[in-house]
Amino acid sequence: MSRTLEAIQYTRGNLCILNQLALPHETIFEPVLNVQDGHAAIKTMKTRGAPAIAIVAALSLAVDAHARLEKNEFGSVDQAKEFLLSSLDYLKTSRPTAVNLFDAAAKLATLINNVAQDAKESSQVVNACIEAAEQMLVDDVQDNKNIGKYGAEYIVNNVRDKSNISVLTHCNTGSLATAGWGTALGIIRDLHHNGQLKHAFCTETRPYNQGSRLTAYELVYESIPSTLICDSMASALLRLNPNVQAIIVGADRVAANGDTANKIGTYQLAITAKHHGILFIVAAPSTSIDLSMQSGKEIVIEERPANELVTTTGLLEDNQSATVRTAAQGIHVWNPSFDVTPSDLVSAIVTEKGVAVKQPGQSEFDLKSFLS
Repeated sequence: MSRTLEAIQYTRGNLCILNQLALPHETIFEPVLNVQDGHAAIKTMKTRGAPAIAIVAALSLAVDAHARLEKNEFGSVDQAKEFLLSSLDYLKTSRPTAVNLFDAAAKLATLINNVAQDAKESSQVVNACIEAAEQMLVDDVQDNKNIGKYGAEYIVNNVRDKSNISVLTHCNTGSLATAGWGTALGIIRDLHHNGQLKHAFCTETRPYNQGSRLTAYELVYESIPSTLICDSMASALLRLNPNVQAIIVGADRVAANGDTANKIGTYQLAITAKHHGILFIVAAPSTSIDLSMQSGKEIVIEERPANELVTTTGLLEDNQSATVRTAAQGIHVWNPSFDVTPSDLVSAIVTEKGVAVKQPGQSEFDLKSFLS
């Protein structure tokens, strides 16, 4: 397999995350010592991507709890339980849209409560939480590789020209957004590794430029033939380049009917995919599917600070980093971080468990049945 970037470095008691705000110009790993550091890394988007957010939250709790256990700070099982559960509640306030974080927190909370019922020592509860967080890291990598395999197979089996496949992707869904390998970008990796990919196109992904800063960085790093385009060029690209036979995106939350919340700009890509008659594929682990929400109307959309839209950061000619304003002073700003793509525009949802498709004649997915 081709080499991939590493955004999360973990050994028991130690966690470092790649500061993605500094990419692609600098590679800076920063230590995460406690849940406050983990919360800040997620909220400021030093760590981003739904799977990675969940993993970093869980591991920040693991390193914090490990350090406190080493210092004998937990006097009882109840004290350890209280710290772990309150920390999980705090971590959930970092970003509201990605369901993976809430899923990981719920699983850890259930485990903590169950172990605490019979535990004699605080170390039993803490170590159980640490081990579960570590397993989440391992499982995420394997889940991503399964997504890549299933997604590549689905595309090859459902495009009109199997010998000439190009794809378009949006935002960043690779190693930088997960524990490793990636979801949508993992599918692109598999196509490339199998010799089935002619070219990958990635959008700039304004206003935070995750496509130009991060996805382009990963594609170049792995020598995948690729081209960067502005978000507004996608429809023109599809019209002029019939080799682009699929648009592949990730997801921060998928409702039970298949409505998908993903990076802002995804919805318009789904519309143009429909118009041009090509596949529109959502790639996400099953933890991104929220069966408690029947449709995308229930998904809370995070709004980001105005300065992300009216300023841009880059390198000057002397290689010094600088942030400059690009918009007129006094202009009002609307900056939602995500939009919701209706299920009728989605061709398939690729998970680690396989590929979910709609039944003939249906406009919505039955993800409850798929997951069962």
